[in-house]
Amino acid sequence: MQIEEFLEQSARQFPEKTALVCEDQRLAYREIEEQCNRLAHALIALGIERGDRIAVYLDNSVEAVLSIFAILKAGAVFLVVNPTTKAEKLAYILNNCRARALITHAKKLAVVKDRLPQMAHLQNIIVAGTIVEAIENGAKLFSPLDELLTQHTQSIQPPLKRCIDIDLAALIYTSGSTGNPKGVMMTHLNIVTAARSITHYLENTGADIILSVLPLSFDYGLYQVLMGFSVGATVILEPSFAYTQVILEKLSAENVTGFPLVPTMAAILLQMKGLSPGRFPCLRYISNTAAALPPSHIERLQALFPAVRIYSMYGLTECKRVSYLPPDQLAARPASVGRAIPNTEVYIVDERGGRAGPGTVGELVVRGAHIMKGYWEKPEETDRVLKPGPLPGEKVLHTGDLFRMDEEGYLYFVGRKDDIIKTRGEKVSPKEVEAVLYAMPEVKEAAVIGVPDPILGQAIKAVVVFAEGTTLSERDVMRHCAARLEDFMVPKSVEIRATLPKTTTGKISKRELELATPPANSVSLR
Repeated sequence: MQIEEFLEQSARQFPEKTALVCEDQRLAYREIEEQCNRLAHALIALGIERGDRIAVYLDNSVEAVLSIFAILKAGAVFLVVNPTTKAEKLAYILNNCRARALITHAKKLAVVKDRLPQMAHLQNIIVAGTIVEAIENGAKLFSPLDELLTQHTQSIQPPLKRCIDIDLAALIYTSGSTGNPKGVMMTHLNIVTAARSITHYLENTGADIILSVLPLSFDYGLYQVLMGFSVGATVILEPSFAYTQVILEKLSAENVTGFPLVPTMAAILLQMKGLSPGRFPCLRYISNTAAALPPSHIERLQALFPAVRIYSMYGLTECKRVSYLPPDQLAARPASVGRAIPNTEVYIVDERGGRAGPGTVGELVVRGAHIMKGYWEKPEETDRVLKPGPLPGEKVLHTGDLFRMDEEGYLYFVGRKDDIIKTRGEKVSPKEVEAVLYAMPEVKEAAVIGVPDPILGQAIKAVVVFAEGTTLSERDVMRHCAARLEDFMVPKSVEIRATLPKTTTGKISKRELELATPPANSVSLR
C-alpha cells in the first residue's frame, strides 16, 4: 500500500465528509482528492519523474496538505521544510537532496530567491498566493499554483501508480552530529506501518475529529494528517498554539475528539485560568510525545480532563514511534514511556551488544517495518545506527538513547548517548548553533549544551567567551541567533565566561559545563 491510498480510499468511502478544516476552509474528501490529482498531473507535466524530490516550504495550510499528497501521487518524494528555516539552511537541504521542485508561498519568495543561484538542481518553483514581483530568474521557472490547478481542471482522476510500497516516500530532515541536517529516508511501507500501528492503539476511527497545531515539518504533526485520512477522520489544522484561547474555543465548537500535544503546550494549558473539568465532553484522547510529561503535569491533566485518555509516547524520527503507555498505566507508572507499539519489538543491549536483563541500563534497539532505510547519502552515519539484527540480512535501529526495561516490558528513559539536544520535540545539533555563534566576530569561543527543563525536555544554553574589549550582552547574542536560526534552535539562555573548561587534549569540556551550576547572569528572551 502507498500513503496516497489513505486519501483515495477515504474519498471513495466518505466523499462528502469534511476531511480538512484550515484557515476558514472546509474541504470534503472528494474535493481534496480531486485537487491533489490535478496538482499531481501538473507536476508530471512539468517533468517530475518517479523518485524526484520535491520540497514543501509552507506554513500549516490547505496548500501544504494538497502538496504532500500530490507529490506522492506523482510518484515523487516529499520533504516538508520548517517554515521558519532561513535561506542558508534551506539551500543546504535542497542541494543535499537535489530537489527538482519547490512548493512555497509568495510571502516566502524573498527567502527563496536569496539562494537561487546556489540551487542548481531546482527546476521548478510552484508558488501559492499572489506573486507581486518578477517571477523569472535565469533558468528558474516560477509557476503560480492556482494556474497549474486551472490548467488541469479535467484531470480529477489519479495518475497511474508509479511506485510500490518499498519505494522512498519522504525525507524528513533532522539535525546531525556534524552540524548539518540529515535526511531520514522513509518508504511508503515505513510510514504506512507506523500510521497503522498508532491508529490501532489510539483506536482512531472515522468518527474522530483531530485538532493539530503541530507543524507539518515535525513528523508528529505530519502524521496527524496521514493518520486522520487513513481512517476517514476530520483533521483541523491550525497554524500554531500561539492563540491558546482560540484553540480552546475550537476544541468545543468543533467537537474535537483527539488532541495531540507536546509538554510545552501541556504546561500552557495547565496555567490557563477558567478551565474546569468536563469542559470538552467530546474529547476522547490527548497524546503526548517529544519529551516526557513531568508526573505532576500528568496528574493535573488527569484532574482537568477526567474522562479523557492520556497517551504518553516515545519515538524518534528514524522510526516515528517506539512506545506508548496505555492510559490505564499512567497512575502506576508515571515515569515510564510505555511498551512497544503494535508490530514492533524493542530490547536493551549492554556495552558488548548483548541483550540486557530487566532493570539494566543500556541502549534501546528497535525492530520493525517502520524503521527508516537510512540517512540520505550518509552511509557511515547510517551504519552507526542501523546494525545487523537477530535475523539474517536484517537491520535494526540502535537509538542512541539509554533506557532500562522492567520485567513487564515497560521502558524508562535514562539519557542520551550523544550530545544532540531534544527540545520542544525537535532535535538540535549543538554544532549548528555553535556555527552561528562563531559567525559573530566578537565570539572567541562557544559551546552549546542542553540543560534539563521540565517543559521543553531540554533547554538550549549557549556559553560564550568574547574577545577582549567586547561590550555585547547576552541579549545581543540571542538576537543574533534569532535572526539566523529556526525558533526552536535559538538558545533559551546565554552565559558569558572568561574561559571555557578544556579536556587534556584541549577540547572544550561540555561535560563540565553540563555539571556546573547554572549561573546567575543567564538571560532569556522568552
